[in-house]
Formats: sequence, C-alpha cells, structure tokens
Amino acid sequence: MKKRLFVTGLSGFVGRHIQSRLNASESEWELSPVPSRYDLCEPKSLDGLWPQLPDAVIHLAGQTFVPEAFRDPAKTFQVNLLGTLNLLQALKARGFNGTFLYISSGDVYGQVRESALPIDEHQPPCPRNPYAVSKLSAEMLCLQWGMTEGWPVLVARPFNHIGAGQLDSFVIASAARQICRIKHGLQAPELEVGDIDVTRDFLDVSDVVSAYLALLERGAPGQVYNICSGVEQSIRALIEQLADLAQVDMQLIQDPARLRRAEQRRVCGSHAKLHQATGWAPELTTQQSLRAILSDWESRVRQE
Repeated sequence: MKKRLFVTGLSGFVGRHIQSRLNASESEWELSPVPSRYDLCEPKSLDGLWPQLPDAVIHLAGQTFVPEAFRDPAKTFQVNLLGTLNLLQALKARGFNGTFLYISSGDVYGQVRESALPIDEHQPPCPRNPYAVSKLSAEMLCLQWGMTEGWPVLVARPFNHIGAGQLDSFVIASAARQICRIKHGLQAPELEVGDIDVTRDFLDVSDVVSAYLALLERGAPGQVYNICSGVEQSIRALIEQLADLAQVDMQLIQDPARLRRAEQRRVCGSHAKLHQATGWAPELTTQQSLRAILSDWESRVRQE
C-alpha cells in the first residue's frame, strides 16, 4: 500500500515536478488528497484539511523571490515563518507524527569566503537578505518542533535549481525565454541580463525532487542537508550554451534593474552529506537541463 505524502506549494515550479513524478512512476508515495483550498497565512483554512493523516509532509510553499523580500520583508516573514508555524500547529492539532521535510535554501549561508568553497553543512549560516533570514528562522522553528513533538524533522537546503516550467524571474529561465523570442523574431537580438559574471551551483529540478524523496526515505531526523550539484558554473557560460543550442546569435545587454544587492561572486556546494546518508547523486547533465528548458520555452513563446 502506498504511503500518503502531503506537499505544500504543489502549484509551484518544484511542486508540479513532484506531482508529475508521483503520477508517472511506481513510487511508494501518493499525494495526500486535499479537499479544499487553503492559505498557510490563514490558520482557519487549515482546519479539516486532512481527512486522512499523511505519512509525511514536504513543506515547499513560500515566498521565494529575493527582490520581493527586500521590497516587502514583513510579507515574506508572514508567509515563510508564520505560515510554517500555522502548518505545524495544524498538523499537531490533527495528531500528525510522521516525517516532516522543510525546504529551506542554500541562500541561508550568505557571503562565504572562496577559501571555504565548496560550502558544506558545517558552514555557519550568515543570511544577507530578508528571504534568507526568513528561511533560516523557519528551519530553526521546524527543528525545534521536531525536538519538542518527537517528529522526525529534516531540513533541505537546495541551491539554485533549473528546469522546465520555471518562472522567467529566474536568470536561466529568463535567458531561455528571450532566446526563444529572438529566434521567432519577437524580440531584437539583444538579451537583457543582470550580473552574469558570477558562478552558481545549478541542479536540475528532477534531481532536486529525487533528493527530497531520498531524504524522506533515508535522511536522519534533526539533520540539515545541502542539495546541490557540487559544480560551479558561470551564468554567462550557461547563457552562451543556451544560445548555441538554439542556434541564435545575439548581443548581451546589462539591465541595471536586473542587478541584485548582496551578490556572492562564486557559489559551489557540497552534497557529500546527502550522498552518504541516502546514496543520492545528480543524474542529469547541464546539457539535458538546458535542452528541456529551451523546449519548454519554445512551446510557451508560441502561445504568447
């Protein structure tokens, strides 16, 4: 018999990939049916949400856009910290005692010296924006809840992830959309970018989903795990690869509106702890990810 999994944020980028993975595979998990719409910021909407208690929860939902967190930090905390508290309280009231996986962010590490790369879980968090502060606060809340309630609680810190279906407010999705528009003559052959001479640790969303499911099965309660590729790649190089794959010639134009504050020049994480605990390792190549992203934007741009 399949185990029931409740996932918040199912309509988001990663949530949709979890949904299609569980629908398509011989997974031992099935999505827990939810009879009504709910809002984590409205505790009353969580009453009666689980006719049958889930065996595990992946808490994905949140405000994830850093510029928005600077614009409205109170709302970001309302969603990411108090929304998490409302969820924990609702589950407790219903008698839940299954596995709870909180999805945090590699952004909680903040500015890390290049000599400390790759970043592992011993690196002290030092968040540099309201989004990262809200995620670290919610991590602490979830881990405390696990200790107090005796639930198996785990924390995942995913680094940058990419894949089909991502909003174009994220850099690789934005570049892919613009490249497809240029290819179809909908945009001049100029690609607007922010600061692209930085490196990031990118992982395909499909590998991220595999890591979450592996943690539910084999992760150690009370522990924090990085989810990353272990490889740093320059954003400029990825954009150039996208253009090559699409066979598009273009000029890169820096847009001041796309420049972000508190920018870390290089990011590379270590997934050694996750691999040791679960055997997980990335399976998809960057080339496979970029092809899937371009294919997705090809069909989306045609419908614009």
